[in-house]
Amino acid sequence: MSCDRSRKRWLRPTMIRDRCQTNRPLTRYLPVRGDEDQFDLRAHTESSGHQLELCPHVIVTKTAARGFLSKLGSRFHNWNKRWFVFDRETRSLTYYADKNEKKSKPRGGVHFQAIEDVYVDHLHSVKSPNPKLTFCVKTYNRVFHLLAPSPEAMRIWIDIIFTGAEGYQEFKCPS
Repeated sequence: MSCDRSRKRWLRPTMIRDRCQTNRPLTRYLPVRGDEDQFDLRAHTESSGHQLELCPHVIVTKTAARGFLSKLGSRFHNWNKRWFVFDRETRSLTYYADKNEKKSKPRGGVHFQAIEDVYVDHLHSVKSPNPKLTFCVKTYNRVFHLLAPSPEAMRIWIDIIFTGAEGYQEFKCPS
C-alpha cells in the first residue's frame, strides 16, 4: 500500500512537468549562423512558433526587427520608452529616442559580438512596472533591462535577439 502511494507521488510531478513543457513557447537557444544572404529573420521567427501578424508591437522583416521597448536607464534608473532596431546587416541592436531612426542619432546600442545572453528576468532583479514583461540582454560590460508591451512581444524579442548573440563564443574551445 505504501508502495502505491510512493508511486503516485512520483507520477504526479512528472505529469505537471510534462504539461508545463507543452505550454511553453518554442525557443531556440543558440545563435543562428550560416549564409547571411539566405537567412530570413521573419521566416525563422514564424517557424519558431510566433504568429507575427497577431503582435503589432514588433515589425519583423527578412533582416531586421523594430519596435518600442522600455529600457531602464543606467544613470537615474527610470524607465524610458525607446525605439529598438535589431539589424542583422549591421550586426547590432540599437535604440533611438523615437521612431524616426533615419533622421535621428542612436541613443545607444550593442554589437552582436558583445551579447552574451538574453533571458526573462524571473528573479525580478530590478523594480519594473510589469515584472512579467521584463527581460534582460547581458553584454560584456552591462545588462540592459527591457520591458516589452506584451508577453508575445517579449518572447519574440528574446528569440530574435538570440539569433544574433555571439558573446558566448569567447568560452568555446579553439578547434
